Amino acid sequence: EIHIPYDLTFCYLMVQLELVRACVCLYVCRCHRDRFDVAAGAKGSGRWRRRRGFGHWRYSHYFQFIARKDKNISVKCTLCPGDKCLSTAANSMSNLSKHLSAQHGNTKLVVKDPAHRSFEGVTHHQPTPPKQAKLFSSLGAQQVTQNEMNRLVAGFIVEDMLPLSTIESSRFRKILDKIPATRKPTSESKTFSHYMDKCYSDMESKLKRMFESLDHVCTTVDIWSLNNKSYLGMTVHWIDGISFKHEKAALACKRVRGRHTYDVIASEIEQVHSSFGLSQKVTACVTDNGSNFVKAFRMFESHPDDGSDSDEPSDEEGEEEVTSTDVAEALSTESDETFSLPPHLHCASHTLNLIAKNDPEKWMTSNNDCKAVYRSALAKCAALWTKTCRSTVASDQVEDVLKRKLIIPTATRWNSTHEALSLITEIPIRDLNTIFSRLSVKSITEREYQFLKEYCAVLSPLAAALDILQGEDDCYYGTLLPTLEILMSKLLALKDGLSQMTAGMPGAIVQTIKDRFASVLESKDALMAAATMPKLKVRWLKDEKRRDAVKTMLIEFSYTAETEVMEYLKMPGSEWEVLSRFPRIKEIAKQYNTPIPSSTPVERLFSLGSIVLTPRRNGLSDKRFERLLLMRYNRYFEE
Repeated sequence: EIHIPYDLTFCYLMVQLELVRACVCLYVCRCHRDRFDVAAGAKGSGRWRRRRGFGHWRYSHYFQFIARKDKNISVKCTLCPGDKCLSTAANSMSNLSKHLSAQHGNTKLVVKDPAHRSFEGVTHHQPTPPKQAKLFSSLGAQQVTQNEMNRLVAGFIVEDMLPLSTIESSRFRKILDKIPATRKPTSESKTFSHYMDKCYSDMESKLKRMFESLDHVCTTVDIWSLNNKSYLGMTVHWIDGISFKHEKAALACKRVRGRHTYDVIASEIEQVHSSFGLSQKVTACVTDNGSNFVKAFRMFESHPDDGSDSDEPSDEEGEEEVTSTDVAEALSTESDETFSLPPHLHCASHTLNLIAKNDPEKWMTSNNDCKAVYRSALAKCAALWTKTCRSTVASDQVEDVLKRKLIIPTATRWNSTHEALSLITEIPIRDLNTIFSRLSVKSITEREYQFLKEYCAVLSPLAAALDILQGEDDCYYGTLLPTLEILMSKLLALKDGLSQMTAGMPGAIVQTIKDRFASVLESKDALMAAATMPKLKVRWLKDEKRRDAVKTMLIEFSYTAETEVMEYLKMPGSEWEVLSRFPRIKEIAKQYNTPIPSSTPVERLFSLGSIVLTPRRNGLSDKRFERLLLMRYNRYFEE
């Protein structure tokens, strides 16, 4: 029997107890550390976050794990384009945090759900790349259907007037690849053009269905040339039955071959009206004063109205009174064709433009008091504009003195000439002559400077009237007659404040307005349109006899009792909602205010066309050009 000393036994037991205690302490410490890690992750403690590692990090789902080397890991940011790799310590995410802050500071980052944290990747050295769909899902995006994607891409191409070949661009395809969609649009422009054709057909069908519910519409027509090609454009306008706002759409921008004769124009207008079922609904067709348009409506207007201005005399129309006729043409079958056109309205903006551009010049060149000063003053201004246009040095010198650039007039916009001259008259004569001296132009005299000021003062009411009549949304036919009446009264009021040079100019312009707008000034339609506008009624009429005549006309046209008409005229308020209490007067207002006084909308259609049909896209077919332009003007893809 072997006896173990007591001291040795005791020591052995103590060693065992120490080992047990050490294991327990280690276990407790580990548990405590894990609990602290979870708490620190919830609170966002930077110190403990750095030690938890990539798998525990709340923004790890924005990075794709690639590999681990020693104490570092390599990852790829899924928010960045390309394949650039980032490196960071396995237990410190500071580099990745700095990357998100610097490169994606404007991106709203979403914290990963703690319940779905992944502890793979770094712990087991296995990459767990997050899928692209998961990334967009975490950002709140949804899968885009193919139809939605096609419409978005088509809208982008049409609204920004880009070529259809954009769909084939490799850079554009890379952008599409980043969008989570069930299927991507085709990469062939020919195939995508078929989709665009379907969109156009859908737009055309919607317009036709909408026109079926309308009783009155107005169209504007004009002809435009670009790149040795001619196009006939047409827009349609109507009044919304609820809001009473003017709505619009483009109907055509057709290629016209050959000469723009009156019969060709009549044929094209009738064809477009008929194709949209508008032949019996067009209350008026607005065009400029071109002789071919005037003759087309004079020859083929189906329902001439005594109150319309279709027979309004003009310079161009006068030229058509005596014409030579080819016998063969007169006996041909084409000359026997008849067309049916709606009532014709001359573009009031174009007529006022002609008045402002031509008639003051005729008066001044025939008046000895201002003939010489008019020519010398305008010649010096023209020399100034020419020098600043052709020389950057001259333009810089003008800008040094004025601290702004001069307005250069354009031949197609008379308003630009008035704006350019008005700017010159705002410059003190001393500064103006400083500019003339630097550009080697003869200095302007006090008399010439005074003439320019008076000339701009006389034409300012014309410019204001043009701005009113060229509006599309708020300019109804009822605004035309009051605008002309107020314009003439303002011109005559200027006479007393003018010098002998220009004192006779306002009276000459007023007489020209009376001559050119004679049919409008006597038109019952124009009177009814103005009287049924709540903001106008008969307030603008100064003559009591004319007011009584309008009241009588309202009673006759609307079949309304006199008491109801008087109640409407006395009711306060200038909004269209006033008419809701007077349904018969409302129908009259809708009928007579459907026309617009200007053909400006179709001119703006051509402005868009010049952007679409650039020299680089001159090979675009006429049909494709028309469809792209009409979808752009009608904002089809914004619905």
